[in-house]
Amino acid sequence: MKKLAFTLFIIAHSLQAQYEFESSADNPYGKLNPEAPEQTADFAPLIGTCTCKSISRIDQNTWADTVMMDWTFKYIMNGMAVQDETLKEDGLHSGSIRQFNADSAKWYVHYYSTSSATPTLSSWEGNKRENGNIVLYRDQPAPNGMPGFYRLTFSNISKSGFNWAGEWVNKTETFTYPTWHIFCEKKE
Repeated sequence: MKKLAFTLFIIAHSLQAQYEFESSADNPYGKLNPEAPEQTADFAPLIGTCTCKSISRIDQNTWADTVMMDWTFKYIMNGMAVQDETLKEDGLHSGSIRQFNADSAKWYVHYYSTSSATPTLSSWEGNKRENGNIVLYRDQPAPNGMPGFYRLTFSNISKSGFNWAGEWVNKTETFTYPTWHIFCEKKE
């Protein structure tokens, strides 16, 4: 009986050690796996939960009322990727899975939302810039058909919070049309 108990203890301990970077009571947001691409740490200051103010455009001249939300980032896949989730007062929740691909040297971000379940997730790709901003792009023509991108920018990133902007830009990024802003402060 003692031998069986010892064997079960060893198996349980080895399984726990196998996934030591997953979320746990001691690390509710998981931990960065040292075997992950170094760029996985780009999102390290965002790991945790922020209280945010979300403001989006209704039309060319009107912005909607501010929506309060919590935005949580955590390490997933045993510390090899980052997942985020928004819980908004208006009931429209969303999230993303963020993986850095060392071969292409780009972040790939796949977005999902409660506003619509789609068979294929929207995706963006991009990188952290020298100024510290994380900038992601998705091909998207303007309503008039002009080629361009929907650009997402994380800026003013610090341990105390960050800003986020969603905007349409032309291919040369000489014209910008902002559609969404989010301002976040870390919860204590």
